[in-house]
Amino acid sequence: MSAGRTRGGRAGRYRRDRLQEPTAIRRWFAYFRLAARIAAFVLGTLFCWACLEVDALARRRTPRIELINKWTARWARAMLRVFGIRIAARGPYVSSGRVYPGRDEQGVGRIFVMNHRAAVDIPVILSLAAAHAISRHDLAHWPLIGAGARRIGTLFVDRTSRRSGAMVLKQIEQVLAAGEGIAMFPEGTAFDGDEVRQFKPGAFKAARRAGAEIIPLGIAYGDRAAYYSRQPFLTHVKRLGMLARLNVAVEVGDPIRVGERAPGEAEEACRRTVEQLVLQARQRLGGEPHLLAASPPAVEPADAHAGAAPRRP
Repeated sequence: MSAGRTRGGRAGRYRRDRLQEPTAIRRWFAYFRLAARIAAFVLGTLFCWACLEVDALARRRTPRIELINKWTARWARAMLRVFGIRIAARGPYVSSGRVYPGRDEQGVGRIFVMNHRAAVDIPVILSLAAAHAISRHDLAHWPLIGAGARRIGTLFVDRTSRRSGAMVLKQIEQVLAAGEGIAMFPEGTAFDGDEVRQFKPGAFKAARRAGAEIIPLGIAYGDRAAYYSRQPFLTHVKRLGMLARLNVAVEVGDPIRVGERAPGEAEEACRRTVEQLVLQARQRLGGEPHLLAASPPAVEPADAHAGAAPRRP
């Protein structure tokens, strides 16, 4: 009896080990994929940065913002390919593979607003629209990423500081007046799921003062692992980098004019529009809406503060 149990135990352990081998192999391959993608990200970023500087020297008469928009979009698209992210975008300009211009027919910059769900929201929007991003203040000091972000005109804000919030709103007005686009996330932080939360007023104040169009976008990811949850930012990025591939759907809506709408009215109208665009994007991915009404906000990502009004101390 004991010999039989021993042989049976050994056979059971052997079968379990055989079953665990593919899982271990996939895990190690995922780590290798992550390392390769990080290396490609660094090299690709340096290459695109160098190309921008060489292009600027060779085309001195071309406005620098045009070169920045060209190479930023190329960098964003290249990095999305490196990380296995495939975008299916639908709407004006993007359906034909073009970048949505950052200025309107009157030469005023546009504000692009969308729901905020993942670290790759920034390269997604930069691959589709000619716009400056807004990020939290400490990212400006990150190696490589911070220097590159400053070089292409990223705006930085400390949400805990009213002074910083007021300064970035003035910078946004200046950027819009110069005919350059701004990408903002009016929810103020990242959330899990497809439900679009209440919009902060920052983007709409800037649009009202500058007379700028607001371009709504809705984004949906094909894998729940892409969304932020209550985890550190680098853990989230690691999880994204280990995915074999990720499908993303983006819907671009018609321009919205704030005009003389009462405070709060424009924000809610735009929020409803973005939520409808998110649902349309989800339908194109073939999945059910991920509506998590009770889910708390995720750990604040590197670009969580775009569109948020400054907090009171």
